[in-house]
Amino acid sequence: MPYFVVEEDRSTRYTGIVDAAPKWGLPGIRNCPACKATWSAGFSYPCVDLTPVASLADFEKARPEPIEEYERLCELVRPLLPSGALLEPGTTFGPSVGKAQGRFGPFVMPISWVLMAQREALEKLQAEDLRGLDGCRLQVRFRQRNSPELLELEILPMGRLHRDCLPPDYQPPCSRCGRSFIPLPDDLLLDVATLSRELDLFRLEDFSQVIICTERFVDACTRLGLDGVAFRPLPSK
Repeated sequence: MPYFVVEEDRSTRYTGIVDAAPKWGLPGIRNCPACKATWSAGFSYPCVDLTPVASLADFEKARPEPIEEYERLCELVRPLLPSGALLEPGTTFGPSVGKAQGRFGPFVMPISWVLMAQREALEKLQAEDLRGLDGCRLQVRFRQRNSPELLELEILPMGRLHRDCLPPDYQPPCSRCGRSFIPLPDDLLLDVATLSRELDLFRLEDFSQVIICTERFVDACTRLGLDGVAFRPLPSK
């Protein structure tokens, strides 16, 4: 099955700007006892509501913490996660809150690892029986009349890059905190053996900033005239 990287389409004339951030998040890790790194990356789960968590204030400010505190907070949110979800330092939860303005297309990518859609576009795709599509409405203020209803898509992690596209001196992630020591390769190669579920939209487990879709997703977007994003073919092995 062909796969594609989902990217912002800079050729469109849409002027929409979203300035918003998720409500809650896990802290980063400070001075990992094994690799000594202080870092934060993480996945995003906009549909996960953390209000049942008693110590909600612990998730409201981005900051690094000792790994023991990070692990304690992970256990508080783990029961609320969807099936297949993973956690990393800096993982965010809940709808994005902020402001927006301009003219928006069916899809919006304010940053490369966040994909948003107008409600009508998402509902059209869901009617196509595409797998792995869910979204949460943004809590944003618009500086205009007739503002659209934007939803951030909850894109679950699945799959990893193939060893053949990683540097020859590749080192495995830190055994204690999971931090990877290599940057995203220029030429990506998807390892199909790591695709454990049937999803038409997902993000990589080892490089969460990369959003991937199937040919079924591309075909549906093309047929429905849904623009705002571009699809770059992704080789697989």
